Amino acid sequence: MKNNIFKFAFFLLISTTMMANVSLPNIFGDNMVLQRNSEVKIWGWANPKEEIKLITSWNHKEYKMVANNQAQWELKIKTPEAGGPFTISIKGYNEVVLKNILIGEVWICSGQSNMEMSVSWGIDNGEEEAKNAKNPNIRFFTVPKLTATTPQNNLLGNWTESTPETMKNFSAVGYFFAKRLREDLKNVPIGLISSNWGGTPAEIWMPEEVVNNDPLLLENAKKLNEQEYGPRQPGRAYNAMIYPFTGFKIAGTLWYQGESNVGSAVYDKTLSALITSWRKAWQDDFPFYYVQIAPYKTGSNNFSNVIVRDSQRKLLKEVSNTGMVVISDISDTIDIHPKNKKDVGIRLANLALANTYKTNANLVNGPLYTDFKVEKNKGIVSFDYAEGLYFKNKNSNQFELAGADGIFYTSEASIKNNQVVLTSKKVPAPVKVRFAWGNTTQSDLFNKANLPASCFITE
Repeated sequence: MKNNIFKFAFFLLISTTMMANVSLPNIFGDNMVLQRNSEVKIWGWANPKEEIKLITSWNHKEYKMVANNQAQWELKIKTPEAGGPFTISIKGYNEVVLKNILIGEVWICSGQSNMEMSVSWGIDNGEEEAKNAKNPNIRFFTVPKLTATTPQNNLLGNWTESTPETMKNFSAVGYFFAKRLREDLKNVPIGLISSNWGGTPAEIWMPEEVVNNDPLLLENAKKLNEQEYGPRQPGRAYNAMIYPFTGFKIAGTLWYQGESNVGSAVYDKTLSALITSWRKAWQDDFPFYYVQIAPYKTGSNNFSNVIVRDSQRKLLKEVSNTGMVVISDISDTIDIHPKNKKDVGIRLANLALANTYKTNANLVNGPLYTDFKVEKNKGIVSFDYAEGLYFKNKNSNQFELAGADGIFYTSEASIKNNQVVLTSKKVPAPVKVRFAWGNTTQSDLFNKANLPASCFITE
């Protein structure tokens, strides 16, 4: 009996000692990058009513606050222009010192296997790239694969510097994005948070109630079957792999996902709901740049893949502050994991440099369909980003016209004044047009930046 009382007393002592310790979620740690020129939220736990003092080494400013009766505390601190390394000291009954902190640009890299894919998976020229990956100004945080039925307030993981070893297992798209960003942003450090899971649909990456409260999304989510390689239930990855760091100040999000939603006719609505839910959680309308999935043979339906790609194109007009890179020219129609990840990362970075950072005045988008007009028997197609339109093989057989009967026929295409003019003897009165409309069709229309046009179909 005495022994049990002693054990219990010892347990209490240990518990209260642990409780008294000021602690932080793992997203705050040595080697982290904080968003520059911002008001950044830092939060953690302590004893209820414990006074917390936080001191930032860049200006030696002291911030104070008291933990609430839920043993939680939260502070907002001002960050300077890019630089470092700095320290942050957090004192309560104990002291936590975060070291080797950089101030720069923080981006989330999320999605499924093509975003997760690293040098260790065998990407093009990967070993050579890894050899040159030592860069203390690029930092990585990898979120482990976990699910939860309710939102979690912490996750495992830690920040590391980019070295040949750490880069080898980190998102290659993310790394090449950061490397390209630094070319234009010069000495600005880049922090990347990688949260990915191969084979997962978009529904698991947003709050469960977002899906449940939308009849269209819910009906679509019910068609998702359990797979051997990943979860399917709405909200499960969001709860464990996104929610724990919502509020960690970011510059924006990179997204490469969609292969596991092939077959959905409402992917634009699904991704739109995801973007809206993340922005709401962060209370920030941050930029969201995504990769259009690559042409790929998918099952027996010739259009299941292209329908998702067209949904991704349509999303650009439906949700503000978004951008899309088209990769049909650097993909492989028989490999769902195209090995050229460098150009994908560079294209995403060029989008960010043009739209977010305003340092890149070059053309960064492939041609995007805007308008279809009929003049007598001709269809005239207009595009945004159409400067210097050309067909890869002088002629194109990827445009199809349909009349009132809705049956599409390959049409003759020519380029005039950066528009595409179409005719077909079988369609004397065109009503609709579609382009590169097939699961494995790699676009043959490019602009002067040698970027491919997205597939499309007129409603």
